[in-house]
Amino acid sequence: MSCPKCNSESVSTIPAEIRLYRNGPRTLSHPPMYPSPDIKICLDCGWSEFTVPDSFRTAWLKPQPVRVEPQPVSPSIAQKQSAVAAQKSSLRPMPVAV
Repeated sequence: MSCPKCNSESVSTIPAEIRLYRNGPRTLSHPPMYPSPDIKICLDCGWSEFTVPDSFRTAWLKPQPVRVEPQPVSPSIAQKQSAVAAQKSSLRPMPVAV
């Protein structure tokens, strides 16, 4: 194989260990993935490439359903206005000493 960057023939394949994390709102609930890819490295220019094995991609990288949290319903404007009116009607004027 030749390097796609510099066309050198000195490309070496080495075994590696990496850790991949799922990027999303539920990242902490998913454990990291530990594939063991072979990394291709050009010894002349430093270009590198790796591929995640199919067994990991099909089991771990498949799309996950997004869970939507229900939002609390806020009171409507009419409900707020009626609550303010009820408070005003319950207020009595204070007697003033002359």
